[in-house]
Amino acid sequence: MFGAGTEATASSARRIGFRAGAAGGIAGPAAFTGAWIASSLRQTRRGPGGLQLSGLAAPDARDPWIMLAGFLVLGGCTVAFGAALREALSGNASRGAGPGPALVQGAGLLTIAAGLLRRDHMLLNAPGEPGATWHAVAHDALSGLVYVDLVVAQLVLASRFGRDPGWRRWRPWLLASAAATGVILTAYAADVTGPAAAVLQRIAVSVPQATVAAIAARLVSRPANSLVNHRACGS
Repeated sequence: MFGAGTEATASSARRIGFRAGAAGGIAGPAAFTGAWIASSLRQTRRGPGGLQLSGLAAPDARDPWIMLAGFLVLGGCTVAFGAALREALSGNASRGAGPGPALVQGAGLLTIAAGLLRRDHMLLNAPGEPGATWHAVAHDALSGLVYVDLVVAQLVLASRFGRDPGWRRWRPWLLASAAATGVILTAYAADVTGPAAAVLQRIAVSVPQATVAAIAARLVSRPANSLVNHRACGS
């Protein structure tokens, strides 16, 4: 009797943990988007085309804690979402979860690090500019890794989803999202101080975040039975 009760409690806790992690894929992007919108509205100084996201968390920005909180919440929620995604994709022993969830969690950890290692100034300095602090240089390097991860993670997940009947229809959407992210990031990187850079950066991070939120919504909406038995039944 006690064994059955303990198993039921563990199963319930697992369901709650799974749903909370999956919901992180919605909450994180929502919090981050809300943070950069609110923080942008608080600024009185603008660079050409507006301030880039990292500049909103710089010490000389108005209320930089808003954007800093956005980075930290997004990063933490992304790590939690990656764990839920791994659990959901691990149900089929022949396929396994693959490296996609780890790449998602890596993006979350890099986002946290990039948020904590802030840029020196609100207005963008050229990468490696003389006088830049070590943490500003590290922030630029981490941001570059996040951008690469955003594209690679989507491509890897598209490959994994393509081999799973339960997720196969998501493959073209992931490929399209990865392609759009890559193209927009390339345009952004071509002129990071140009008049369109801030807008391109916002679009480039919003596209994969929308994809994550869509996948998360599917995980959250899964029936309770499938959450208990997903390891045995696959997706």
